[in-house]
Amino acid sequence: MDHFELKNGELCAEQVPLAEIAREVGTPVYVYSRATLSRHARVFREALSALPKVHIAFAVKSNPNLAVLRLLAKEGYGADVVSEGEMNRALAAGIAPKDVVFSGVGKTRAELIAAVRAGIGQFNLESEEEGVELAGIAAALGKTAACALRVNPDVDARTHAKISTGKAENKFGVSHDRASGIYARLSALPGLDMRGLAVHIGSQIGDLEPSRQAFLKMGALMNALRVQGFKVTHMDLGGGLGVPYKAGEQLPTPADYGAMVTEVALGWGVTLMFEPGRVITGNSGVLVTEVVRVKRGAGHPWVVVDAAMNDLARPAMYDAWHDFVAVKPSGETMIANIVGPICESSDTFALAREIDAVRVGDLAVFRTAGAYGATMANTYNSRALVPEVMVDGDKWAVVASRIEPATILAAEQVPEWLD
Repeated sequence: MDHFELKNGELCAEQVPLAEIAREVGTPVYVYSRATLSRHARVFREALSALPKVHIAFAVKSNPNLAVLRLLAKEGYGADVVSEGEMNRALAAGIAPKDVVFSGVGKTRAELIAAVRAGIGQFNLESEEEGVELAGIAAALGKTAACALRVNPDVDARTHAKISTGKAENKFGVSHDRASGIYARLSALPGLDMRGLAVHIGSQIGDLEPSRQAFLKMGALMNALRVQGFKVTHMDLGGGLGVPYKAGEQLPTPADYGAMVTEVALGWGVTLMFEPGRVITGNSGVLVTEVVRVKRGAGHPWVVVDAAMNDLARPAMYDAWHDFVAVKPSGETMIANIVGPICESSDTFALAREIDAVRVGDLAVFRTAGAYGATMANTYNSRALVPEVMVDGDKWAVVASRIEPATILAAEQVPEWLD
């Protein structure tokens, strides 16, 4: 459920007409609904209510906007971060250091030092080598770093290959058959408090069975470590629960997910940790765009919009689907190709799709754009960096300004020897 609905024939974010925002801010522009974000945060938490000890850390990579993070901090969420930049955003948003989990396969030495000094709650170690380096850093700083070892369970999440992270050929974590030995060696190092295990098999997961199989393998590993005398008090089960991108699409709900986790892990005697991202923010945002041109094509007409692959990269990267609807639909439809202005054929949002009939100057939106939208935007073709707006009832505010090409140009210099 989201709060983007037609009111008097016009698409609104909560009580605010999207046309009003487009008129004031320009297009393209991301618009987020506070009510939707809050609702999704609470629904996910309620889905885990049967579990005695739960820590939820929002996956910052899915939407790192400061206002979004502040809202989720108020909902009691921690943060799952994969860079020092994300860590600093989470802390700036008011998330306590103890509620921050630092994940990611390529943490640099400088990032490890910064995170130890910040006092973050847990490092998810991706390798034995990383653990050894972190142990030395923490010991030198007179600190002890709480850690979980990320394990690659060699389970296929049955999602897009580029967002699958739990198969043996993926770069993440340590192999399941080596995990026990690595955990034992790291547990002996001063500077580390090895307290748990972590797993994450992919994103946009639409079938809970692979997650269930991965969690069962992690439970067995946990028990084996305990038999050997090692402490396992935390289990990070990652995130990845998918959201419907097509109208009418049916996927497992947070309640379905919570029931599966409860069935598998209720008796583990650990703090269960979760890293939801897309399931919280995906349907909370839309990308508003204006139709620049409608031109004749060899088959279907080309609807050229002012949003592009640099603003919303998912279709170009993953062949991802985003519903495209008019802000003021007439009730008529058309079959068309939807493309942006970037000088690449990959700047294509849809081919031969039935959409609301649109003309030059009409506003439309790409729906379910609140996750992996603005966070992946760039300035390719020397385009502006897309702005972001948050709506709360009948009021709204710009929460990230448009960064114009002139501002980006001003950050570059020509060396003297080229003059």
